[in-house]
Amino acid sequence: MANKPILILQMQRMGDLILSYPLMLWLARRHPGHPIYVAAEQAFYEPLMRLSPPATYFPWSGVGHLETLDYELVLNLSIQEKAAVLAGKVRAETKLGPVRTPDGARHVLGDWQLYRTSLVRNNLYNRFHWGELNGLDAVPFTDIAATGFSGPRTLPGSNKVGLFLGASDAAKRPSAGFWAALVDELHERGLRTVLFGGPAEKTLGAEVIRLAKGPALNLCGTLALDEFGAVGQTLGLFITPDTGPMHLAAWTGLKCLNLSMGNVNPWETGPLQPGHYVLRADLPCAKGCWQCTRDALSCHEPFRPSRVAGLAKRLVRSSDSALLARMDLPGLSLFTTGRSALGLYHLQRLDQAPPDAERLASRFWQRLFGALFGLWEDDRAAGAWADLLRDAPEEAENLLAHIPEMGRRFTHGLRVGTALAPSFWADSPAMARPFTGFVHMYLENGDYSRKAWTHALALLERLAGVCA
Repeated sequence: MANKPILILQMQRMGDLILSYPLMLWLARRHPGHPIYVAAEQAFYEPLMRLSPPATYFPWSGVGHLETLDYELVLNLSIQEKAAVLAGKVRAETKLGPVRTPDGARHVLGDWQLYRTSLVRNNLYNRFHWGELNGLDAVPFTDIAATGFSGPRTLPGSNKVGLFLGASDAAKRPSAGFWAALVDELHERGLRTVLFGGPAEKTLGAEVIRLAKGPALNLCGTLALDEFGAVGQTLGLFITPDTGPMHLAAWTGLKCLNLSMGNVNPWETGPLQPGHYVLRADLPCAKGCWQCTRDALSCHEPFRPSRVAGLAKRLVRSSDSALLARMDLPGLSLFTTGRSALGLYHLQRLDQAPPDAERLASRFWQRLFGALFGLWEDDRAAGAWADLLRDAPEEAENLLAHIPEMGRRFTHGLRVGTALAPSFWADSPAMARPFTGFVHMYLENGDYSRKAWTHALALLERLAGVCA
């Protein structure tokens, strides 16, 4: 009998699909001989098939056939309801992600898939990249930690810089005026610019050309995705907001400078491969931003065309971290992408500033959840806690002070079986919300059963033990 296929449901945007490519490779190596099937949006997967790992793609119109098969694994990475319904219908040895069962109940299967769900409006301290979260329930962590990616190429003598103008949300990209000024600043430094964008960016591209004093080649709306991948091989650098084409560029080895602005978190969706660069406003509100609540986009202000052009010139010529660390970038933090000692995605801040409270808290929560879900032992979380307690005592005390209250709530829930108030996690101190957000989601996912309450108390005991 033929090996059962593995089905991935990825009905999201292009960037999400490209971030699923490492998962496809991990699964193919872990399950040799099992075909990889992917249900995705045809407009995204079709032009990328030559760049994708081996897989058989199905449009949504083809799900009728998918429903007739038996699977080794079904992994739903989509937030769309139709994907959860399909995941509930098909027969599989293992299911992960959101599943709508025939009786109408909806559950998220897998610790890491549930953790990702708990990050909605609650991702300030998250340090797990989407590309890794895709796989942490489905493949051994040792496979992920041992994965090596080639760094981006450097083209000697290249003076061509690509600018991708658009983003899914206007808050995530610079204005036409910024792009035009950047074209001129790059031109003054001897760099030629090429404007990229899809059909939605044709008007924006024309406006940038109109405003810029210097020359630029405008390719907005003229290239298919596979053609963009080919043209990108001629560029020395690609400057881009957090977009699908950024992930495509990184996957194909084009060196990226990610202008990370607006409601994105580069720890979650920055370029996954090592050796790329992320420039982010050094503001409290720019850390783990889910949705902007300010009257103005303050995180855009530090991005000045002259600063970005000066950085771009250095990146085209060299990737010397020592030189980059000495650059004057007021109000901005420059990171390079890489891998941590844990074997996970990491953003290394190049100015060598000592870790602040947010970085120490994030490090603690990464190690705590890794311990809770079996990636490593509790001692790594305990070490991160000791650093937090020593160097950010206020955050540590805020968490310690909330542990008794969580204990009272969970004990009461176990005794009487009532649901938590909808505002339970949001009303907790910010330092405690990674834990309260996940446990709240876990209890809802477990229908507030006695088993779910018992496990919530067990998780709290682990947390208290680490913080002891």
